[in-house]
Amino acid sequence: MSDGSSTRRSMLLGASLAAVPGAIAAAQGGLQPAAPRGQPAFPLVPGSRANSGTVGVISGGIDGTYVRIAADLATVLDDADRLRILPVLGKGSVQNIADIIHLRGIDVGIVQSDALAYVLREQMFPGVASRVNYIAKLYDEEIHVLARPEVKRLEDLDGKPVNIDVRGSGTAITGSLLFKSLNVDIQPRFESQANALRQLMDGGIAALVYVAGSPAGLFASVPAASGLRFLPLPATAALLESYLPSQLSDHDYPALIAAGQAVDTLAVGAVMAAYAWPSGSERYARIQRFIAALSDKFAQFQRPPRHPKWKEVNLAAQVPGWTRFGSSPVSGRPGRVGTRAGTEF
Repeated sequence: MSDGSSTRRSMLLGASLAAVPGAIAAAQGGLQPAAPRGQPAFPLVPGSRANSGTVGVISGGIDGTYVRIAADLATVLDDADRLRILPVLGKGSVQNIADIIHLRGIDVGIVQSDALAYVLREQMFPGVASRVNYIAKLYDEEIHVLARPEVKRLEDLDGKPVNIDVRGSGTAITGSLLFKSLNVDIQPRFESQANALRQLMDGGIAALVYVAGSPAGLFASVPAASGLRFLPLPATAALLESYLPSQLSDHDYPALIAAGQAVDTLAVGAVMAAYAWPSGSERYARIQRFIAALSDKFAQFQRPPRHPKWKEVNLAAQVPGWTRFGSSPVSGRPGRVGTRAGTEF
């Protein structure tokens, strides 16, 4: 290579590197660097504007209904930087309540309606009843008890290993209450639902419990030849104080329920909850924009390809034991006020 060629390459490289700081400075200053010829310029959104329109939604596990609902919210309500929904995988109703209270960036969460009563009874979060409100009751979630072929009735699970999901999950709460009410002394396991399903098919456990809106994606991979079956749940007077009678249908689970048949079960409500930001705060206004958009575009949620459970939602429905968002202002939560120009995040 000649010295002239080397010199020219060095000059070109130096010019390229010299341009980099200018481009970075332009981006940091909110200016848009020139786009390459023939390519459209990508609009840079200032950080403050992007964050002011973002709503974080804590949902559920990857196979559950909550994450599908959150994904629908992100798709239907998307309005560029004016309103952007960020779905986040959650770890159960109790943890979701904790995340709504403490976790930065989380504004809304989906939880079981009985979770608030549980954390109040256990005194887990001081002042939780006034710090966490509900936006809307979403739908009822069915209790699925999927068992091995040799298990015919719920009573047959007495003394046997039964998975009730990870500790602190809504399913774990409901499962514990269910078997205690029916005096069935199971050996509880606390595995993730995906692991539990594998163990159930291999014979490692006798049954698993899963609270989710039908049809739950967890069971889509179970072949009809597995012999696994959903167990019917009795609608006793004690259980009906907290839960509603419901059914699992062959339409939702054709591989697990014979054609024309249904399995009696119980259901618990799913609630869209939010932190009770004080009226007049920026975060309060952000959730109000979210609520307004949800109301304005609600008809879109009730059409395919959105989750079928949206058809059960009544935005005006009340949730006993909960306070609706906007009717009980409280002071800002600890740890949620940032130091960047005094803004909340």
